[in-house]
Amino acid sequence: MVHEGDERARSTAEAVARRSYGKLVAFLAARTGDVASAEDALSEAFAAALADWPGSGCPANPEAWLMTVARRKMIDVFRGQRRSEIASEELQLMARRLEAAAADAERLREIPDQRLALMFACAHPAIDAGIRAPLILQVILGMDAKAIASAFLTSPAAMGKRLVRAKEKIRQAGIPFSIPQPNELPGRLDSVLEAIYAAFAEGWTDPGGADAARRDLTEEALFLARLVSELLPEEPEALGLLALVVYAEARRRARRTAEGEFVPLGEQDPELWDSQMIDEAEAVLRRASAFGGVGRYQLEGALQSAHVYRCRTGHNNWAEVVQLYDALLALSGSPVVAINRALAIAETDGARAGLAAMPDVRSDARLSEYQPYWAARAELLVRSGANEEARRAYEMAIGLEKDPAVRRFLQRREAALQE
Repeated sequence: MVHEGDERARSTAEAVARRSYGKLVAFLAARTGDVASAEDALSEAFAAALADWPGSGCPANPEAWLMTVARRKMIDVFRGQRRSEIASEELQLMARRLEAAAADAERLREIPDQRLALMFACAHPAIDAGIRAPLILQVILGMDAKAIASAFLTSPAAMGKRLVRAKEKIRQAGIPFSIPQPNELPGRLDSVLEAIYAAFAEGWTDPGGADAARRDLTEEALFLARLVSELLPEEPEALGLLALVVYAEARRRARRTAEGEFVPLGEQDPELWDSQMIDEAEAVLRRASAFGGVGRYQLEGALQSAHVYRCRTGHNNWAEVVQLYDALLALSGSPVVAINRALAIAETDGARAGLAAMPDVRSDARLSEYQPYWAARAELLVRSGANEEARRAYEMAIGLEKDPAVRRFLQRREAALQE
């Protein structure tokens, strides 16, 4: 029989594991320079918490308990790996650093939050540019290789190997865990912002907030977006990303009916949007535009603003939306942007023009497994009268969709073709 106290302790352990993962990894890795060992030790500490807390009760400071267990496990691992006299001195130094850090945390009654420092370490120029954002997603936000691979339209096996190599690079190169000097930021900021964007997008796939891990991921991404914009209050792209995330989060409550059914943007009730968050996003976007220059996240934020304005006022601004997508596509070359641009073109020039603007799956194999491509294509085919092709596209989208509510939405659209 499961006691209520045991279940509560287990829930606490799982919640702390989700919410404190990046903070604790950053704390441990900053003292040792070894990200992989910090992750392994923390995983063992979480396993110990799930085993011990239900029987003995949740400790007063769960984070401190986890950090202490992980720290001891790291020392045990290093002790087992290093036998020589020189290695023994290294072990003693690392142990002293961990002990001193633990003493500081105890004295402050709080574990220092060094996630931002670790994010910039993961974006160091010595690490291949293409793996920096995925590395941040795994190390700071705890996303697994499969989820990261999906976000970057690649295979989990290939992504896993690249992540392992990147962590080893950090250890071997002795990359410092610190906020870079101002002149070093431009070469690293893009990767940090890309990771925050990808994390929010992953959490955004759970609009109802039913999946605790994805809900925490969204909250973490919003927190980090605010943190970066506070660190760099005159960096327009950091502000643009914050505006984008706040705009999107403001619409969360309208994305599901009371029964949990999916509601697309065009059918949402603006009265359900968080007007305070929208006002905040508008103010942040204005601040970003005051610094001159236009970047990817400012354009993404501007697109969110345009959608909000259209839905609130009923004013047709699709021509402006297409212009924003043109600029964004020229900057990013992203097939995801190309799909959304095609949908916008369909609003101004008709469904056939939208279909002509869609990226070709034959020239980009990644799209064959990308659900939004097939859903968008199905919608445009229906509007152009090609119902049989639309049905096949809907079947592809339904087969690829993981969210039951979105799957039901697509099934209803497909069923309507037979009426």
